[in-house]
Amino acid sequence: MSENEAKATIYLAGEDLFVGISPSGHAQVLDTNHERGSAATPVELLLIALGSCTAVDIVSILRKKRANLHDYRVEVRGERRVDHPRAFTRMEVRHILRGHKLSEKAVAQAIELSETKYCSVAATLRPTVNIVSTYLIIETDEAENN
Repeated sequence: MSENEAKATIYLAGEDLFVGISPSGHAQVLDTNHERGSAATPVELLLIALGSCTAVDIVSILRKKRANLHDYRVEVRGERRVDHPRAFTRMEVRHILRGHKLSEKAVAQAIELSETKYCSVAATLRPTVNIVSTYLIIETDEAENN
């Protein structure tokens, strides 16, 4: 397999229960029985994949800019078609940052870079999903750690 390829393997582990093995060898349980709900569904993992992909970018970019970031979270909300296949049509990505004198310009630039250059999950989804990003900056004391 070339360096541009990735392979995941998914095993049936029980009724509506699966274990996925990532290309790096990590196991992820998936559950499609909504009543049992013992693990994330594949569709839920899409929301997590987009949020975590952009989160890694945002934190990395802001650290390089020496931003005084104390806390960060990203919330991803998705709207799906009513009819099958129930594909996502829109995803809203909300970045919530806490820090001391965070530059609004730096935050906006970090989000733009993630969306247009670095986040491969967003790039994969974007042809069929309208991805809309917003952010909220919460000012904290200089000494605050969390």
